[in-house]
Amino acid sequence: MSEWIRIASVADCPSGTCREFVAGERIVALFHADGAWHALDGVCPHQGGPLGQGTLSGCTVTCPWHGWQFDVRSGANLLGGRIVQPSFDVRIEGEGVLVRLV
Repeated sequence: MSEWIRIASVADCPSGTCREFVAGERIVALFHADGAWHALDGVCPHQGGPLGQGTLSGCTVTCPWHGWQFDVRSGANLLGGRIVQPSFDVRIEGEGVLVRLV
């Protein structure tokens, strides 16, 4: 069963930015990239860096700790297809940003 949780307001994550939020017991990295909303598990698989505090360039986020890069649309690591960061569905309701935890 999945659950939708409001994690932010639209104004909290302007276009071209990323932010870190807590949803339930998970850390979620929220991205507003190229007019669309995306969310990934906020803990980098390399050494636990905070992806939501990284640098967003187009649809690529760079982890601030060691530079690992992920496509925010799919969670795919840009170094190869074997590592895929878990992603969450995002929807906007009014001024709220919700993610669906699975």
